[in-house]
Amino acid sequence: MSRYDLTNLEWRMISPLLPNKPRGVPRVDDRRVLNGIFWVLRSGARWRNLPERYGPYTACYNRFRRWTIARISDRLMEAITRPSDDGVTIIDGTSVRVHHLAATLRGDHQDRWLGRSRGGLTIKIHAVTDGNGLPIKITITPGNAHDLTAADELLDSRPVGAMLLADKAYDADWLRAKVKTKRSWANIPPKSNRKISLVFSPRLYKKRNLIERFFSKLKCYRRIATRYDKLGMNFLAMTKLACIRHTSRHNESTA
Repeated sequence: MSRYDLTNLEWRMISPLLPNKPRGVPRVDDRRVLNGIFWVLRSGARWRNLPERYGPYTACYNRFRRWTIARISDRLMEAITRPSDDGVTIIDGTSVRVHHLAATLRGDHQDRWLGRSRGGLTIKIHAVTDGNGLPIKITITPGNAHDLTAADELLDSRPVGAMLLADKAYDADWLRAKVKTKRSWANIPPKSNRKISLVFSPRLYKKRNLIERFFSKLKCYRRIATRYDKLGMNFLAMTKLACIRHTSRHNESTA
């Protein structure tokens, strides 16, 4: 078994959530296909370079596309990535360089998700994690978008009463007010131009580095460290699969 393949415990968690195919010609084994997808995700290789042990690369890619369109990765993430009950959530974003071959779609294509910054063409991953640094929800924006752009969507996934940790980029009145609606408070270092001093705990803020560690582990998957997918929805699906793998491996090691 390859080190990228699903363990038996991971397969038992994932298999009940995959769509069934009760009729027609039997399809290629789901576990073998998933192992092939995870091989591409971790290695960063082209689909055409998929080892023969995973079957035809077209079967793996076509299944990945069908599952992406059907939002199967969303279903898996909702079932496997659940926040801990330690009362802490952390929000942040990270930029990812876009390979030049992933930037060949027309400029008006609705699923392009590209932004130009000082580092060239980039896409940005936004995430909210629990107090263990495990993902709760992620989304993407063009790389030149401000971190606050995705904050409203991500904050809806936070559990009630969980303190929010974030850096100065998230110091906005509307965000602090939104956090209060869930009976919580935002421990964010206030910007220097604020006229009214706000409560901030440097000691609690130290835990914010957990989301930086999460992004570092996420980028160990080469398909995430550099975006090779032309379609933004494909890149987002790959990112969610990496989150699922990261969480399941953590749960397995602590079981």
